[in-house]
Amino acid sequence: MSKRYNLMLFSLLIFLTAACKSEEVMTQMNDTPKLPKIKDKELLDRVDSLSKLEPRTFYSKLNVTYQEGEKEVSLKTSLKIVADSAVNAIITYAKIPVVTAMVTKDTVSVVNKRDRCYSVTSLDYLKEMFGIDFSYENLEEILLGKPLDYRKEQKYFVDNDPFNYRISTHKKRDRKKLERKQRDDLMIQYQLSTDAKHLKHTRILSIEDSTEVLVTYLERQVIGGYDIPQQVKIDIKTPKKSMVILLFYDKVEVNEPQELIIIIPESYEKCD
Repeated sequence: MSKRYNLMLFSLLIFLTAACKSEEVMTQMNDTPKLPKIKDKELLDRVDSLSKLEPRTFYSKLNVTYQEGEKEVSLKTSLKIVADSAVNAIITYAKIPVVTAMVTKDTVSVVNKRDRCYSVTSLDYLKEMFGIDFSYENLEEILLGKPLDYRKEQKYFVDNDPFNYRISTHKKRDRKKLERKQRDDLMIQYQLSTDAKHLKHTRILSIEDSTEVLVTYLERQVIGGYDIPQQVKIDIKTPKKSMVILLFYDKVEVNEPQELIIIIPESYEKCD
């Protein structure tokens, strides 16, 4: 793999993210039984509660598949998270460790063992690649299956939909205006499971950059009392490309001591 491709694989892994479609992606068939009515406040309280659930430390083996057009790449990763501090990953390709990476609140550091080089960039690199200004906290939220960028002081709106429990930063009529007119706006929408206990989807739409991300938590698992993803599908659609990332979590540990290490040998040069 090229030096830039190794860095791109890690960036894709952490995002972050078949191409996203419209809001119909999260809409079920009309013949689906209606869900029990739940008060808006109860749904908002549920999202607020889910946003607060975070282990101090997290570890998992990840099987990752990245698809873009006819291209498909599979790799394995050891993922470690120390809450509000850093995310550490060791990426292997064909059973050989090729990349060690660490993301902090300020930087993305990558050590390419195959090409004996390293790269240290700001988180702006991710915005340049995907068109959405993700923060370090957003990275943790996606990997841990939490509501993305949820803020209690933000006003949210519950859709009047008998088949889905959906909460959005924009009213439904405003979302339609948003999609018709180019504006400097970011729309985030959460969809809960049919029992309203878990986060099922997160949709992020950046009108300014014509970028859309749909994170679908296909399966979840309870580890140490925490609701953790087990299988995740991340769809990304940008003006230049569409891609799909599939994550499968294995051997998960929570609140166990985790050491985050990245070493840049003196003999390594900066990656091109």
